[in-house]
Amino acid sequence: MNLGRLAGAHRLVLMAALAWVACQPAGALAAEHAHPPDDALQPMEEMQPMEPMQPPTPSKSPVPPLTDEDRKAVFREPGLHDMGDRDINTIFLVDKLEWQDVNAGGRLNWSASGWIGGDVDRLWIRTEGNRHDGKTDDAELQLLWGHAISPWWDVVGGIRQTFKPGPSQTWAAVGMQGLALYNFEAEATMFVGPGGQAAARVAGTYDLLITNRLILQPSVEVNFYAKDDPQRGIGSGLSNSSLGLRLRYEIKRQFAPYFGVTWDRFHGGTVDFARRSGQDLKDFRWVAGVRLWL
Repeated sequence: MNLGRLAGAHRLVLMAALAWVACQPAGALAAEHAHPPDDALQPMEEMQPMEPMQPPTPSKSPVPPLTDEDRKAVFREPGLHDMGDRDINTIFLVDKLEWQDVNAGGRLNWSASGWIGGDVDRLWIRTEGNRHDGKTDDAELQLLWGHAISPWWDVVGGIRQTFKPGPSQTWAAVGMQGLALYNFEAEATMFVGPGGQAAARVAGTYDLLITNRLILQPSVEVNFYAKDDPQRGIGSGLSNSSLGLRLRYEIKRQFAPYFGVTWDRFHGGTVDFARRSGQDLKDFRWVAGVRLWL
């Protein structure tokens, strides 16, 4: 096919169409656009009115309005832990029941505490001491009433009975205990004994979780006395301190064997009394024992 002839034919058709449009009168084209088709002029169907909304059907079991009796059953007078303090609970923790390696054989050491009561008011019991060569070298018992002043802190007060060393003594006790920053368990107690003697003890422990069952516990305890007590080998001021590091494994929450080390040291005037009696001024010991919840 001759492409040149085909292109020429297309040009002739286009030119003829343009010539026809040019010959049409302008009014005819305007009128054609001015009158829309008949179906566009048809009226829209009338909108149907909306049906009125029906009122909600009442519930077959409506909630009755609150009464004063309902409010009294839920809300009580404001007070610290008032919701739970009506229950009486008990707990007893043997924090340390251990054998310690000393120069002249082994020594049994214990430290335990427990309480009975509610969330606000509790009766506390504390005991600690040690035995060596079948004899009790140090032993004491505290009976304290504790009152919560915040969710984390208690004020305690009561009596402390020391059995060894020396003759038995009765002390008045007052102090605070609770959780300090970062869950550091702390207690600070002051004691007033016979003859105007006064003492203070600050102790604390912290549980560092290696796993959910393996726990490393550092501990510290320091004791102060206001006056010398030669009969018991105690000097005034800072008397002694003890640092400990124990690693325990909680087979169950109620039973956890452990091992560790302690470092005990005498200070101030107590050093002179310890030197005269032949005691070591500094003592590093290996320990092994169990921790029990009862």
